[in-house]
Amino acid sequence: MIDLPIAEAKPQRAARPEWLRVKLPIGEDYKRVRSLVDTYNLHTICQSGHCPNMGECWGAGTATFMILGNVCTRSCSFCAVKTGRPNEYDADEPRRVAEAIKLMQVKHAVITSVNRDELKDRGAEIWFQTVVNVKGLSPETTIETLIPDTKSNWTALERMISGGQEVVSHNMETVERLYRKVRPQAKYERSLEQIKRTKAYGKRTKSGVMVGLGETKEEMFKIMDDLVENGCDVLTIGQYLQPTKMHIEVAEFIHPDLFAEYKEIGLAKGFDFVESGPLVRSSYHAERHI
Repeated sequence: MIDLPIAEAKPQRAARPEWLRVKLPIGEDYKRVRSLVDTYNLHTICQSGHCPNMGECWGAGTATFMILGNVCTRSCSFCAVKTGRPNEYDADEPRRVAEAIKLMQVKHAVITSVNRDELKDRGAEIWFQTVVNVKGLSPETTIETLIPDTKSNWTALERMISGGQEVVSHNMETVERLYRKVRPQAKYERSLEQIKRTKAYGKRTKSGVMVGLGETKEEMFKIMDDLVENGCDVLTIGQYLQPTKMHIEVAEFIHPDLFAEYKEIGLAKGFDFVESGPLVRSSYHAERHI
């Protein structure tokens, strides 16, 4: 009789702690927003990014619109947005986004996009036209644009941020040591430079960082210092959640007490506003700091 080796059981992914439980999206306001998004053939990062706050935000009548399609030219290991070769962009999209925002009566609109590295202007003209169209139809609506890395195309950056938006956000996502693992096609110093140039242009600046990827507290303090030194006004800090088994695994679920500590330290370091919590995302409660 031959003794066969016993296969080792694969380690199970840790269950989410109680503080990461979210409500399912329900309610008439949620249905209304969903209907508008579908009717105008729009994309939202809420859906494409598997955001845990979709039920809360859509239930309150707000959504973060994603322009320039829903296929990204980057392959970040944390992001649920599709990656590949995008289709031709839709030149009519700025008008449709503006009409949807007007119908929703949004007071503070957040707009983001996929990376379009294959475009010479990185999609800057569509960015500009979207903001101008929204301001034209809803002049009282304040706008936050969460823009991608322009790969040092500073002419494109200036066009992206010159449409009249009040806040320009660009997410660092993680600490410097983890960039190659988490954002392989991005550069830490390049993203800081983009924020610095945005501030020099006169915009209110914002960035977001995920935790639970294996970073240390000291590395978090350093990225805070780097952001403040490069002119970042607003910081969001949230827990990374693995969207699928194909994405990078969660290294640790950060306790709410540490999020509270990060907020206190961030404010002490010089940020005007810090939103820090397990379910915080870039556009979560974005209207609070305007």
